[in-house]
Amino acid sequence: MNQVQPIYILPEGSTRNQGKNAQKSNIAAAKALADTVRTTLGPKGMDKMIVSSSGHVTITNDGVTILDEMEVEHPAAKMLVEVAKVQEAEVGDGTTTAVILAGELLSKAEALLDKNIHPTVIARGYELAARKSQEILLKLAKNITLKDKKLLEQIAMTAMTGKNVEFETKKKLSKLAVKAVTNVIEETKTQIIIDLNDIKIEKKAGDDTDNSELIEGLVIDKERVHTSMPRLINKAKVLLLDTPIEISETEIDAKIQITSPAQMQQFVEQEEQMLKEMVTSIVKTGANSVFCQKGIDDIAQHYLAKNGIFATRRMKESDMKRLAKATGGKIVTSLKDISKSDLGYAGRVEERKISNEHMIFIEKCKSAKAVTLLVRGGTEHVVSEVERALTDAIGDLAASVSTKKIIAGGSSIELEISRNIRHYADSFSGREQLAISAFADSLEVIPITLAENAGLDPINTLADLKSKHDAGKIWAGLNVYNGKVEDMWKNGVIEPMKIKSQAISSSSDVAIMLLRIDDIIASRPSAPVLPDQV
Repeated sequence: MNQVQPIYILPEGSTRNQGKNAQKSNIAAAKALADTVRTTLGPKGMDKMIVSSSGHVTITNDGVTILDEMEVEHPAAKMLVEVAKVQEAEVGDGTTTAVILAGELLSKAEALLDKNIHPTVIARGYELAARKSQEILLKLAKNITLKDKKLLEQIAMTAMTGKNVEFETKKKLSKLAVKAVTNVIEETKTQIIIDLNDIKIEKKAGDDTDNSELIEGLVIDKERVHTSMPRLINKAKVLLLDTPIEISETEIDAKIQITSPAQMQQFVEQEEQMLKEMVTSIVKTGANSVFCQKGIDDIAQHYLAKNGIFATRRMKESDMKRLAKATGGKIVTSLKDISKSDLGYAGRVEERKISNEHMIFIEKCKSAKAVTLLVRGGTEHVVSEVERALTDAIGDLAASVSTKKIIAGGSSIELEISRNIRHYADSFSGREQLAISAFADSLEVIPITLAENAGLDPINTLADLKSKHDAGKIWAGLNVYNGKVEDMWKNGVIEPMKIKSQAISSSSDVAIMLLRIDDIIASRPSAPVLPDQV
């Protein structure tokens, strides 16, 4: 009797997971990752301490920071990390919501798979429900303009809630964030353009968070190149250079023969004269503050100091671009072509000592299109968390102003969408209806998680919220501080619509993608090539 020989199509050491086992494996990984960040959601969310392999400690409740620091290995879990990163890049906030929602969608899908409903049917139902959710969201959202300062401040405060920032401090920081965003906005006839790179966040430990401030200009972690230079320049005429104030080396290899000390002296004098001419060309423009992206020679530093010019070198390219926007100056690439028209203006350029470190403040710029938020805090960990809170607030404000659409938070919007999706599911017959209903159930994970994190009974809370929404109270949400269901709009819990639209879009997309996988083929790692094998 002939035995059938097994056929190997994969390299030795490869693993393969097929069918329901593959789906269950992916769902389990996604649920585990979602559960990791679930306890951080909301104002009463807890923090995580992540210790890297090098011993670096991060304490935060920011979803994307936690997932980024965790060094996730599982391929399906990595896709959820990608969801968080996309959410952070597009909006700057709502990363935890997006990951929790993706995990819950897969959890509900698992129950449907156990009932022998095909993955493509579930995927189709989720796709329809996600599309309908976006329509509902757009219908419920309210308009906002730059004139609505109070609403903008409420958006910033909502973003910073639960980020270890005290109420009064949060109030002050929200005002700073609003001012920063409104300063860098550029309006055209058709759209509002906000480049968040124009808002620099500079952090320094060693002071109270209340002492954080907004500089209408730039703060640079540098110092003047020469101690004889003035420490303070009022009514600064700013020159931005992308060329060194030093003798450049030749492009080709050259040999200079010097046969006498007189020739040597002449050579040195010639070099000094060239540097002097460079400084003279700067002085002629009337500039009294020079910011150079390249190096400044010691002799050039001496002549600049002699002429009472403030100078700093080795500037970052990003800081140079911000300086150009803040002062209105042009970045010059040749000293031969500089003129008065290239200069920018700042009311004050000063070197100050902050926490035993020298920093340069360029402030009081006319209509500064680049600003700096100087964040203070008691320790490095506190300052880092305040920085993350401000980043979220600025991202939310930018999203609100650019899309001009806002909604109330506190899980009110999720419950209203969930209620509408259930009605939408009734218009379908067959198995797709079950998938659409599962999508509606998944949205309830947000109010349930908020209640759990606040130490409240999730079942009673959800029942109370549902009854209020069924009674037509669209903005009824959970006040985690008193455990009551209240109008979130009146409570000032406001968020940009883009947070929810992006979270629903990316979480449903990743859930659908993972559901459609029925085969996981993992190749073995390639063996290192040994020297004698080369």
